[in-house]
Amino acid sequence: MSRQPEVLWAQRSDKVYLTISLPDAKDVSAKSEPEGFFSFSAIGAQGESFSFNLELYEPILPEKGKVHIGLRNIICSIHKEKKGWWKRLLKSEEKPAPYIKVDWNKWCDEDEESEQSDWPASDDDDDGDEGDESDDDDGLLYLPDLEKARGK
Repeated sequence: MSRQPEVLWAQRSDKVYLTISLPDAKDVSAKSEPEGFFSFSAIGAQGESFSFNLELYEPILPEKGKVHIGLRNIICSIHKEKKGWWKRLLKSEEKPAPYIKVDWNKWCDEDEESEQSDWPASDDDDDGDEGDESDDDDGLLYLPDLEKARGK
């Protein structure tokens, strides 16, 4: 009988990330089908078998999916067929299994994603107002301008 590893999930408008906590995994197999079926299996460090099957909320693009096997976990990037935000990870409206949890470290809300995608572009519009220190309400730590400090 196989066990289920802890699975953390997060999403963007175009993809879903699954982080599978399984250190030193061997024989990793992650398969997906366009209808939204995702299956995973691997052998743990002590030789025990791990596996799970998910029926995702909406269809996906298996050919664009990627799997990265790290020392401590396996990260699966699953592309959504249609861009948009899912209400939940699974098609079923029942409470998900206890081994499936939200990955708050990778989580991004809809409004945050658009801010992040705009961020590099808005960095280019230099209005010459370098001395303005009043906009540090965005949660960033204030760091003084070392060039100005050196000149004093």
